Amino acid sequence: MISIRKVAVCLGVCFAPMVFAQQATEPNFVDHVAPIIYENCVECHRPGSIAPMTLIDYETVRAWGPVIKDRVVRRKMPPYFIDKTVGVQSFEDDRSLTDEEIATIAAWVDAGSPQGDISNLPAVPEFEDSVAWTLEDEMGRPPDLIIPIPEPFMVPADGPNWWMTFYSDTGLTEDRWIKAFETKPSAEGFPVVHHAVTSMEFPEGGGGFLSEYALGKTADINPPGTGQLIKAGTRLIWNVHYASSPDGLDRTDRTRLALWFLPKGEEPEHELIRAHMADNEDLDLPGGEAAIRTDGYEFLDKNIRITTFQPHLHNLGTRQCIEVIYQDNRRQTLSCADWDFGWHIAYNYAEDVQPLIPKGSMLHVTSWYNNSPSNPWAGDSRNWVGFGQRSTDDMSFSWISYYELTDEEYEAAVEERFSQINSGSD
Repeated sequence: MISIRKVAVCLGVCFAPMVFAQQATEPNFVDHVAPIIYENCVECHRPGSIAPMTLIDYETVRAWGPVIKDRVVRRKMPPYFIDKTVGVQSFEDDRSLTDEEIATIAAWVDAGSPQGDISNLPAVPEFEDSVAWTLEDEMGRPPDLIIPIPEPFMVPADGPNWWMTFYSDTGLTEDRWIKAFETKPSAEGFPVVHHAVTSMEFPEGGGGFLSEYALGKTADINPPGTGQLIKAGTRLIWNVHYASSPDGLDRTDRTRLALWFLPKGEEPEHELIRAHMADNEDLDLPGGEAAIRTDGYEFLDKNIRITTFQPHLHNLGTRQCIEVIYQDNRRQTLSCADWDFGWHIAYNYAEDVQPLIPKGSMLHVTSWYNNSPSNPWAGDSRNWVGFGQRSTDDMSFSWISYYELTDEEYEAAVEERFSQINSGSD
């Protein structure tokens, strides 16, 4: 049994109260606000992309200034909803604004949104088209393999929700280890694809889960030293949830999965596992209530190292937390995140704080829901809502990425984490 102190150390928990810095000088759009907007917002807020308005010019940003201030101060935009005051606080690819950036935007709006010298305006970023692979630059090359659903699928303008199962041959002639993957609906199909989940069917049987796409999420990169095995002759099984387009048009989709492999002959130290944990299908969300809580539990019979936490709820969800309950009943919160159904975000822990959980522990997932008139996502808040596959039903679980550790690996990882913390405090 490791000590209480070691448990806290190995989980890398810290608490970071939010303090907004004071703006030293009056900010203007050209010199202060445009760099923040261009770096963090226009990937979505540009012509032809998914956001409802573009933010590439001063006049438009000025007009939307009060709304922008509200969204960034409440950390609704950019979408990254991890609670900054509890649990593990160090993440890879954290897209949230800094306190200083939020203070700059707020001060600019409060000062009347001055423009500044337009001749100094930084260049507007250029982006690939909406169906380009977002991981291509980060991976340094195009995908090694692209697997589409077998045929285009037409979603009628007035149709019901569809849950389609497709089968795609991968064409693989040798076993490979997956380094990263990205799922993309086609450009026309993007508005009608709610989720696209893939699993593998190996020729000799077995296979298991591979990838998950949902609104607001496309890609995953496996942490260093990990990978997912895909065997020669594997058949891909798709589960795709379609819903009619909000613009009232028929839409045709051909969703694709892109894979990047580790170099041939290279095997990872650990096989990464992605699974939803602590499911609770016994949901009872009464109509008219704004603070409904549900709980799910997952017993761990192996030591694990968690690399990613991704909440999963539906329209009524507002927040989810994950904690570990140790064998002696001590509890420790790992992470909490607010929930927005439009953004299924994977929160990737930085390597030096990835939670190390001993076998015999329990993962406890707590979710909250709002089924009252104050929730604009509630279809009819007079009605009870339970578990189901439709967006108007709800769910409660966490997608967790992890890999298993032997007892020896676990003890060594704890000692290494403890040594890192001690050396950093000297």
